[in-house]
Formats: sequence, C-alpha cells, structure tokens
Amino acid sequence: MTRLMKFYAVLMIAFLPSLTTAAGSSAAGETNFPADEVATFSNRVQQDLASRSVSVAIVARVGRDPAQIPDGIRYTHLGFFVYSTITLPDGSTGQGYRVYNLYQRGGEPTVSDLVQDSPAEFFAGAKRLDAGIIIPDPKLQRKLLGVINSPTYAALHNPRYAVLANPRTNQFQNSNEHVLNVLMAAIYNTGSIAQIKANITAYFEPQVVAITGLKRAFAPLASAALTTQDHGPVIATTTFGAVSRFMDSYNLTSQTYRITPASVSRF
Repeated sequence: MTRLMKFYAVLMIAFLPSLTTAAGSSAAGETNFPADEVATFSNRVQQDLASRSVSVAIVARVGRDPAQIPDGIRYTHLGFFVYSTITLPDGSTGQGYRVYNLYQRGGEPTVSDLVQDSPAEFFAGAKRLDAGIIIPDPKLQRKLLGVINSPTYAALHNPRYAVLANPRTNQFQNSNEHVLNVLMAAIYNTGSIAQIKANITAYFEPQVVAITGLKRAFAPLASAALTTQDHGPVIATTTFGAVSRFMDSYNLTSQTYRITPASVSRF
C-alpha cells in the first residue's frame, strides 16, 4: 500500500464508527470501571440467573462506546453463561457460571480464539454495565449443554475473524456468529456446518448494518478484520436483537430481559 493510500485509510477509519464499533469482541484490556463495580454487577447477573434455575443463558455486553454503535444495535458481544462447577480463589470448588465465548486475538485482529472466562472477566471489557439476557426454554437449554460439552462446540469455530461476519457463510466468523452456530446445532441436532449455514439462510434474519460504499471500500485498508467481502450489496450480521427475534419467532425463549446496576427490566 502506498503512503498516500495508508493516509486515506487512516483518515477514513476515523469516520467509520458504524463499522469499527459493531463487534466489541475482544477480551478485556483496560477496564472501564473499578474492579469492585464489575464484580458487583457480574454477581448480580449470576444471582439473577441462578434464582431462575438457568443452566444456559445467552448473555450480551456493550463492548463498544454506546454513542458509536450503529442504530438498531444495543449490544456488541454474545457469550453463553453456563452453570458449572468452578474453582474458587482459595482452591475450593463451588457452583457458579462460566462464560463460553469467542474473542478476537490481541495483536492478530483477523484471528479469534474460543475462551472460557468468569462473568467478571466477561464484563471487565464492557463500556457500560448493561447485560442483555436471553433464557432459552428448558429443552433447548439441555440441548445447548450437550453441544457445548461436546467436540461440536470447538468444531463450529472458524478462527478467521471479521467484525461484520456474514452468518450465512463460513468465510469469516465473529463471536455472535459462533453463538448462532452453536444455537443452530442444538436446535437442529446437527454438527454439519453446511447444514447449519443452510438453516441460517432459510430461517434466520441477520441485522442489516448501513454503511456507505466509500466507507466499505476504505475500511479493509485500515484493518483486514473490517472486510465485508463475504457480503453482497447489503451488509447484515448477527446481533443480540436478531438472535432474540429469531428465538421468539419459533417459541424457543423462556425470557428476554435486561440487567443494569439499577434494575431488571423487559425490553
């Protein structure tokens, strides 16, 4: 790339909040809140889920500046909260939630890893302490546990990361698409990625993200993770809202709601 092209790429990326802030799928670097606030909030989420006897929930965080998230998108990063036996700081064991999710690799933005972390680690990277919660129906929770605890969970991971990965293809993947793949594997009792993508194309409506042609052309010059080459004329990706609408339309949800430090409320 010439020096002039690099200059224009950097210039354009400054005006690309709708593209660069759509995912928020990196592990926590610098935290945005004091550790005790994050711990209190993550415990609030865990206690709420436990009070409802939830084995598996889909939980979303706000991983980017809310002012820069595209219209129609509230949360940027999804993971599975799984009720598990956990090791406590003193070495003893107890019951709590582990988070199964995908993170963009630090220093290698086009690569991702599957990671298990604690709720506090999950929310440490949040820009706002605000959790979107989808509780699948009990039957689907059991099926999700089966997939998460099987080799299929890792087999559905494509490490080629793109911020706005198209869920209808397996060319790239982001955190939300991996959650969707696992969800589809559980619903349709299949580990076949070809079948999962066919079912996504047939039944799932991804979230459209409005981006101008100029922004779309320049974004990959700034970071290869901003590619949209897996999309056609319309860019559409997996979001909390799209997953929630899909599950509601097929009666797969027990509850969908929001937790903040001050309240628990329905959308």
